[in-house]
Amino acid sequence: MSHHRLLLGVATLALVLPAVPVQARGPAETAAPAAPAEARPLDAADDDRAAPGRDIVVTAPFRQSEADVLAGTTIVSGEELERALRPTIGETLVRQPGVSATSFGPNASRPVLRGFQGERIRVLTDGIGSIDVSNTSVDHAVAINSLIAERVEVLRGPSALLFGSSAVGGVVNVIDTRIPRTIPDKGYRLAGNATYGSAATERSGSAATDVAIGDQFVVHADGSYLKTDDLKIGGYALSREQRARALASAALPPEPAEEPIDFAANAAIRGRLPNTASETWNVGVGGALITQGGSLGVSYSHYDSLYGVPVRYATEPGQEQEAPRIKLKQDRVDLRAEVSMGGAVFDKLRLRAAMADYQHGELEENGEVGTQFFNQGLEGRLELVQAERGGWLGASGVQFFNRRFDVEGEEAFLPRNETSQVGLFTLQQFNLGDFRAEAGGRYETTNVDARTQDGDARFFRGGRHFEAVSASLGASYALADGIRLGLNGSRTERAPSAEELFANGAHAGTQAYELGNPDFRLEKSWGLEATLHAHRPDWSFDASAYYNWFSNYIYDSQVAPEACAAAAAPSGRTVDLPCFQYNQADARYYGLEAQGSATLARIGGTRINADLLGDWVHATVVDTGPVPRIPPLRLLGGLEAQSDRITARAEVEHSFQQDRVAPFETPTRGFTLVNASVAFKPFGTDNATALILSANNIFDVNARRHASVLKDFAPLAGRDLRATLSFKL
Repeated sequence: MSHHRLLLGVATLALVLPAVPVQARGPAETAAPAAPAEARPLDAADDDRAAPGRDIVVTAPFRQSEADVLAGTTIVSGEELERALRPTIGETLVRQPGVSATSFGPNASRPVLRGFQGERIRVLTDGIGSIDVSNTSVDHAVAINSLIAERVEVLRGPSALLFGSSAVGGVVNVIDTRIPRTIPDKGYRLAGNATYGSAATERSGSAATDVAIGDQFVVHADGSYLKTDDLKIGGYALSREQRARALASAALPPEPAEEPIDFAANAAIRGRLPNTASETWNVGVGGALITQGGSLGVSYSHYDSLYGVPVRYATEPGQEQEAPRIKLKQDRVDLRAEVSMGGAVFDKLRLRAAMADYQHGELEENGEVGTQFFNQGLEGRLELVQAERGGWLGASGVQFFNRRFDVEGEEAFLPRNETSQVGLFTLQQFNLGDFRAEAGGRYETTNVDARTQDGDARFFRGGRHFEAVSASLGASYALADGIRLGLNGSRTERAPSAEELFANGAHAGTQAYELGNPDFRLEKSWGLEATLHAHRPDWSFDASAYYNWFSNYIYDSQVAPEACAAAAAPSGRTVDLPCFQYNQADARYYGLEAQGSATLARIGGTRINADLLGDWVHATVVDTGPVPRIPPLRLLGGLEAQSDRITARAEVEHSFQQDRVAPFETPTRGFTLVNASVAFKPFGTDNATALILSANNIFDVNARRHASVLKDFAPLAGRDLRATLSFKL
């Protein structure tokens, strides 16, 4: 897909917008004085600006406070986001309740929500998918630039199904300013940040600007650059179990080989994680026409990254050992439009769409391209938002998704495939004062087709068609002012992905021969979630408890090598990696997550606050055992002093041992991380310039996340001293 085809596609989308005059206003609105451009509430993001101090959820079809959402919801923005900002979106969010990360080294870390990852999590840019291949494998980075994020929202539970049946685990929505939403009141906006991090000698910077051209048009430009060296770690690269295996192998007589492996040297690697350096740059331009009757905006961006994947060091004879690097690039065009209908039945019409051309090559140690991934995608959403009538409001719409995916090279584990999906959805809310109710539904059709170029007999050829119906129903009641208790239930259905259906090949990134099943049925689940939101002037508390019953749950498990050898035999290929096969069975997920904060004291103009969060999830494949890679119980507590110009914070995070593991996993020891930070506004509260100094993992602990496939070979960063300077003009 060329750049010209991308631009042509977006132009076509713009031409088919409903022909509603953007200046049309009703008599009552005509009589009212026009609001200043900066204050016009064009969408939920602008409502957030117009109501400072309120947590308005942007990832929703209509204005909604976080305290009113019938599911676990987290909003990260402002100083909290700047303090947490990391090169990957997964590591940026790991301190939020219910969130872990895949942590496949410092460059490829995707969010894990309530123990769900991969195909059950959607990572979005302003409501539209990242259109990459990060869901295909944990060594593939998400093509979203967290450095230019304005805010990030995390939705867990049934409300996430508005964005697709594959969001059964939740949604992470990264919101940037690439398509402007408002006219700058000064005629321009300029924002930027620069960061240095010692653990990876990280040097990064980003800048974005909006400039008004006339009264109704805004142009945007942004750019960012990131460069890191190999990551410093707080001890040995290999876990104790893997070091013991490597040392035992070193004592054996050496086997004849062209390149014999030095097992003792592998066991001794410490201090730095080899092959984890990276270099990434990203640029974007955009523009928007903004009037009182609506808006129309478009943007183009280019994402380019070269990063190393941590080495899965051999610890036993016969194992392979590679140090691959990934060269990634994506060209993407986005469109956002909104028309204010101003009627008694319908309030707004919104269109959001994007198309992207993504590819990455997996480079061998000599620099040659071993395997290439190609992904061309188009996704669009059209939403019709109802006008509020007697406490009843809602939104309905249609979503379209198309992905053409191909893997070429020695380790092509999938046939060329295409996925097309159309979903119809609605969300209705009823506000009756203290009592509120919500109902939602989604009907989705999915076609997944597979074909081969070279006649490789390993791969399934043909197509599968799925029809999925999902629904949710919930209610909440205000027990007192600012305190609301809620309960919601859901029934969800998810179509299997192409990877789960058609995989049949070796995948070096995960050191596994992966084998799908083209006969899979819909994955179905029932879910219950209870929520408590309590927000008072000096304290707040949010908690969720959930239980999910799955049938036809899709999971991977290690099986005898003969299963993969039989599948590979028609092509004449041999299987020299552990064999992992996708299966379907019943499963159960349940867990808790909670977060609270309170003001302990006020000393002059300084508030002393304390906060605590915890999360825990238990997941089982019925009659089989634990679901693999489930994060353990975690607690994180912080103490913070806040004044107008200075915020000082210290926190302690403890992750407990995870010894409830699948047969092919190893237990993961618990760890405790201690962090501290100071944020300072040197030019006073009226100036947005801020300097943030932080020390993370102060005691240089060797920590490993159980959700990571590579946790026995790639620990988290060691002691990391960071400095971030940000400004807004």
